[in-house]
Amino acid sequence: MMQLPLPDAIDRLVHDGDRVALEGFTHLIPFAAGHEILRQRRTELELVRLTPDLLYDQMIGVGAARRLVFSYAGNPGVGSLHRIRDAVEHGWPRSIELDEHTHAGMANRFMAGAAKLPFAVMRGYAGTALWGRTHVAEISCPFTGEQLTAVPAIELDVAIVHAQEADRRGNVQLWGIAGVQKEAVLSAKRALVTVERIVDELALRPSGVVIPYWVLDAVSEAPGGSQPSYSLDVTERDNDFYREWDAISRDRERFSDWMQEHVLGV
Repeated sequence: MMQLPLPDAIDRLVHDGDRVALEGFTHLIPFAAGHEILRQRRTELELVRLTPDLLYDQMIGVGAARRLVFSYAGNPGVGSLHRIRDAVEHGWPRSIELDEHTHAGMANRFMAGAAKLPFAVMRGYAGTALWGRTHVAEISCPFTGEQLTAVPAIELDVAIVHAQEADRRGNVQLWGIAGVQKEAVLSAKRALVTVERIVDELALRPSGVVIPYWVLDAVSEAPGGSQPSYSLDVTERDNDFYREWDAISRDRERFSDWMQEHVLGV
């Protein structure tokens, strides 16, 4: 594990064509890392994430992705992610392939990847419009004969997550609403964590998830790195920006100007 400046970490770990997950559920979304990927002009990415959120709307809107694997695409509490919708409906700035799942399906896929299993078994999908439109299969329980759903494991090239803190050895702790951050890290060939701060020693939290240094390739200190989402006890969610994004992202020219001013040209 290396402690690296974020630009160096992205340069080493993220390559064109990679299958990448920038995970974090509701909070701890690694915006700083995603923006650095865009500044380094990575392309042909397969983006994986339960909820694409504004970050993937931005990445797809500038043409960095060829495929999206997801379970819910929307601006939380506001409406559509207009750049994703434009790519799907009109192929702007490029067409994008979709692989849509349920939250439970994606979580099970990540758990299978973390466990190095080829698939996970669950009850779900049957009777929904997703059946036959996505990559799942029916499977019979060898003990009871019950018909179940098999979902393929997610195997990532790169996992990137954000956390509140890391110690100087590179052990990481996140707390609050936990998503599939640890599963993403364990299912990836390469893993990067951006953190709000580096401390001498982790103070364990009641809801804390510790990711040990030996499963990580790099840790990068990035204060405010989850904004406009938040890092519990460190930063606050920028609700105003989530509402403003609806208007910014509706118009191609306004979106492109905003990205150049606030992300690509920074």
